[in-house]
Amino acid sequence: MSSKTASQPIINYRVLSAVAALSAATLILEGSLLRLLAVAQFYHFAFLVISLALLGFGASGSLLTVSARLQRLPVERLLAGVGVAFLLSTGLAYLVVNLIPFDSYSIAWDRRQIPLFLLYYLALALPFVCSGLGIGGGLAKSPGYTHLVYASNLIGSAIGALLAPLILALAGVPGGALAAGMIGLLAVILVRGRPPVGTTDRRWITALLLAAVLTLLSVLGWFNLQGRAILGMTISPYKGLANALRYPGAQQQFQGWNAISRVDGISQAGIRQLPGLSYTYFGTIPEQQGVAVDANTVSPLTEATPETFPAAGYLPEAIAFQLRPNAKTLVVNPAAGLAVLQALAGDAESVTSVLENGLVARAVANMAPDFNVFEDERVRSVIETPRVFLQQDSDSYDIVLFPLADSYRPVTSGAYSLSETYGLTKEAMAAALERLSYDGLLVATRWLQNPPSEDVKLLATAIEALVDQGVESPGDSLAALRGIQTITVLLRPGGWTSQELAALRSFAEEKRFDLVWLPDIQENEVNRYNRLSQPALFEATRTLLDPDQRERFYQVNPYAIRPATDDHPFFFHFFTWRQTREVLGQLGQSWQPFGGSGYLLLLALLALVLVLSILMILAPLLWVGNAQIGQPGWPAVARTLLYFSLLGVAFLFVEIPLIQRSILILGHPTYAFAVVVISLLFFSGIGSILSGKPDLPSRRLVGALVIVALLTPWVIALISDLLLGLPFGLRALLSGLSLAPLGVLMGMPFPLGLAWLEGKAPGLVAWAWAVNGCASVVASVMAAILALAYGFTVVLSLGALAYGLAWVTLFLHKPASASEGLNL
Repeated sequence: MSSKTASQPIINYRVLSAVAALSAATLILEGSLLRLLAVAQFYHFAFLVISLALLGFGASGSLLTVSARLQRLPVERLLAGVGVAFLLSTGLAYLVVNLIPFDSYSIAWDRRQIPLFLLYYLALALPFVCSGLGIGGGLAKSPGYTHLVYASNLIGSAIGALLAPLILALAGVPGGALAAGMIGLLAVILVRGRPPVGTTDRRWITALLLAAVLTLLSVLGWFNLQGRAILGMTISPYKGLANALRYPGAQQQFQGWNAISRVDGISQAGIRQLPGLSYTYFGTIPEQQGVAVDANTVSPLTEATPETFPAAGYLPEAIAFQLRPNAKTLVVNPAAGLAVLQALAGDAESVTSVLENGLVARAVANMAPDFNVFEDERVRSVIETPRVFLQQDSDSYDIVLFPLADSYRPVTSGAYSLSETYGLTKEAMAAALERLSYDGLLVATRWLQNPPSEDVKLLATAIEALVDQGVESPGDSLAALRGIQTITVLLRPGGWTSQELAALRSFAEEKRFDLVWLPDIQENEVNRYNRLSQPALFEATRTLLDPDQRERFYQVNPYAIRPATDDHPFFFHFFTWRQTREVLGQLGQSWQPFGGSGYLLLLALLALVLVLSILMILAPLLWVGNAQIGQPGWPAVARTLLYFSLLGVAFLFVEIPLIQRSILILGHPTYAFAVVVISLLFFSGIGSILSGKPDLPSRRLVGALVIVALLTPWVIALISDLLLGLPFGLRALLSGLSLAPLGVLMGMPFPLGLAWLEGKAPGLVAWAWAVNGCASVVASVMAAILALAYGFTVVLSLGALAYGLAWVTLFLHKPASASEGLNL
């Protein structure tokens, strides 16, 4: 290649090792922040972690370009310095997150939150600036073997992604941040080696002192400063756990971490939750404790036995147990066990409880051993995601119950609009229908919303699931009733009998539930007890059941109520652009953005990172002028800008939707993040190493990358059903290996571009690192926006298109000779 001479450069393995250590520390910190933001704030803040990391990398490239001092600094000294700086900035960022009173929920009406948000954001980005300086410096100061430095970055990052869930399972978020800082110190040790005998090295002394202090802190455990957590976490006051703990006398009884969540148990918090309970019930509600996952919904842990829980007969799902006595029942995601208790109280013959998070079951056993329904002799407890279980299980059930296990949140809050919910997609409901016995019932309950949205989306999902299962007249298989706060949908694929319809009417009248739909319903039967201004749900159901009107209904509805799918699994995303005027009119008054808070946050973040990225890209050029551009001049600058921007967009447009899509297969964002990132980074590292071969057919391989990226969405969809039926370890292994061809090819374009730059404009290598990082941070936000609007396949296809444009940019002209390789 043009960047190499006849004599091969001497490879500095200390530099490669230090770059790998910094990269591993960065990914561990990234994974820890992913969990921290999900717990401390809300789920839609978690995606900020990726953009934070990449923004820091972009800033580091700009600093390396404009700072003459950094350019003169030997690479070993640079890496040693940033290793210590990474540790210090990680500690600072953790303190800032826990001590600054920033709250994402109130940012729309509290203007003080805007500067706090900027400080919050910049503090979290600082560690990534430090690690980016080390990695970018290694690239800029290693002519001739940048492909090996880049490979060390990728493979080290893959190791960090592997360690992150293990550390989080053992030590939680505080331990993850601590481990990231400690591994960052390895860069100092690896790059400096042992100091000469009889001499002192300030970096060695600093590193050892910091290691001793951090070890002491980890032994002593969590600390508190003026009521705020230092090694613990400060939770947003608007989260369910924080609200419950404010109740007079509330006490925290349990707290635990695993790789996917934090689980808290509280008692004496005044919890009284029986969603949908009929107002005709005049008995007492048992005492309830609470269990919260990631500090969100506080699910009730009811201190009652099936024999002492008469309220079960007044919940809307009770009609299913009356219609199917002694039912073999499947309960999907029962949270702390209320739905399992309800099924046992309904005289279910057996109950299979499918719980996603085993730590919740442990919390229940710890807090209420005398009322632990998961240990009942009639209950079979399975720790698995619903989709995987439904694919693996071969039993049939008389009742499949999707209980309402989360607290009420107005759709206008939009707090979960960005969260992937594969358990409420059309395919999930279709999979549950396949598990029904001949005359089995599927039962699902959701909250009522005003105006109708979440409730209508449930009805639409149920109807389309029936259609997909070959039911010719879904209206004959559907029944729905509502109370004051909830709607319950019942599906009987074989159609309802006249006796069953009579029982449904009798139950609704006795418990004062309003009928929403029955196959033979009359308009005068709806809206009788809990009267609304108009029977909107009945009218919506009638329209949805008409195949000629259904699509039009989706298009004109003010909310996004089209059923969620595996390619677009955002059940709680209801925002449409028609709401924009209403949203803007309410800004500064209340946080009521019609279910679009997450979406609007993405747009605001996109504007912010776009401005910052443009500044970080242009500022170095204005600063250095023509001095570092080199002989090719501004055409090389333009081509560098275009090529490395496209690579940043392409990589993230492929990686992010693959992570989101893999949640279905692997069950949780943490596992999906780990498997996809490990696979892509590790195999990309191999691709980067291979890119250094002088006889590499670069043009063909980058062209193959475009084709493989285009085919990836269909390959993933094809193998998803096959993988869901396998054990977790095998699912993870095969998911990772399936990404190997794509990963190897994705690792080649960046080092190939650097090789060209080394020969044409070596002064732009650090700036290319900045361009790539800044483009990536913009792409990470755009990927989330596009996935919400159009689904994962569209984003992946756009990623392939970006690789195609990069291919055109890099290989615009044929090499002048074989010795010049990439002579553009």
